Amino acid sequence: MRKLSALFMGVAFGACLSASAEASDQTALLAHASRTVDDMRADGTFGPSRDLLRRARAVLIVPTLVKGGFMFGAEGGDGVLIARTRHGWSSPAFYTIGSASFGLQIGLEAAHMVMFIMSDRALRAVEQDKFKLGAGAGLTIVTVGANAQGATSGNLTGDLIVWSSTKGAYGGLTLEGSVLAPDGDKNADFYGRPVSVPAILADHVRNPDADVLRHDLVAAR
Repeated sequence: MRKLSALFMGVAFGACLSASAEASDQTALLAHASRTVDDMRADGTFGPSRDLLRRARAVLIVPTLVKGGFMFGAEGGDGVLIARTRHGWSSPAFYTIGSASFGLQIGLEAAHMVMFIMSDRALRAVEQDKFKLGAGAGLTIVTVGANAQGATSGNLTGDLIVWSSTKGAYGGLTLEGSVLAPDGDKNADFYGRPVSVPAILADHVRNPDADVLRHDLVAAR
């Protein structure tokens, strides 16, 4: 009986450690997202960032988007989606972005990315279980890089406007064909129970670990 009790306690302790590690991962991702917003603000040539934040329905922040390979290329990363509400920025929903391609490719590229979601229909699309970026989605996507000379609020119009900063052998960030999907496990671990993306963005759940990112977005306006 004692052995069974010890075994149960060990399993429970292991589960607690695993949940704690998952929550720590989410907290680290939120901290990296805050730094990404700071990097965007520091990009002096990207003047539209403040105006876009004022007008955006939501933003998707991906602190590390990696693309690399030889012959086969893969692109992916983890991010957070946060929406505007009547009372400020919402709680964050955790997302993944990924795509695959085939071609004569070599090198490794890392980027961080902020996607401004400018319309209600774009936000509804991103809230889906899986959303594929591309012409078939019926949304206008505009991508600009760091040091985007000439970019102004007037010439950046679209449902999705993407700012990115890239390093590596590839020439730039290509999102065509990428798939956005909520990370249900991360969301459940962060909020203590399974919760849908619309419920998160409507602020039906809260976690104080997200406060720093919300405050940084307010300061960036």
